[in-house]
Amino acid sequence: MSDNNFINVLGYKIFRRSLNEAIEYIDNFDKIHIVSGNPEVLYTGLNNNKLFDNFTSQKSLIIPDGVGIQIAARYLKTPVKEKIAGIDLMKELIKKSSEDSKGIYLIGTTDENLKACVANLVANYPKINILGYKNGYFDIDNSNEILKDIKEKKPYALFVAMGCPRQEEFIVKYMNELPCRIFMGVGGSFDVIAEKVNRAPNWMIKLGLEWMYRVLKEPWRIKRLGSIPKFLILVIRGKR
Repeated sequence: MSDNNFINVLGYKIFRRSLNEAIEYIDNFDKIHIVSGNPEVLYTGLNNNKLFDNFTSQKSLIIPDGVGIQIAARYLKTPVKEKIAGIDLMKELIKKSSEDSKGIYLIGTTDENLKACVANLVANYPKINILGYKNGYFDIDNSNEILKDIKEKKPYALFVAMGCPRQEEFIVKYMNELPCRIFMGVGGSFDVIAEKVNRAPNWMIKLGLEWMYRVLKEPWRIKRLGSIPKFLILVIRGKR
């Protein structure tokens, strides 16, 4: 796909087209890491060489997930076509995998929330093929049991919901070793699908205020918002 389909923000190539065009782009890869490009994830990458090298490699796709990225894109006079929320792309990939009879594997959240997430996915996608799932509470440096299970079951897509940077570190560490074609860190998406956490109302999502809703519901998240101004200051200064 042409470079005209990406914008450059602090050395990151961020996809600037639509959700449907992202799905088409992903189909071109034998193995791909989909990065939910919000300021927290990308700012973390700027301070972690292993993550940065992966995020900027030919096997990764960074989607514009977050109002901070939209602001940065507009400031650079290279606006993105639309915000692509990680949970929306994940759902589309699950839908497509179900229709194509391709298996998926889920890692993350608590046992209770994960089981509720699986139940709701099965209800929403009757043809879904969930090959396995595991909670997110384990040592990512000693993951032999999980790795063995994934290798044996050979899922098409692996979704990891362990928060930033843990989910990205797991994917980067084991991506080349595992047989999956799609790797994606999805944050709190399992909890939302499990209906344990509510997503913001549509009007707030459209106005780019989903972050505000999350903070109002979970005040502890306010500490994580610090990455937004830090990221935007770097964009304004034009340096990593």
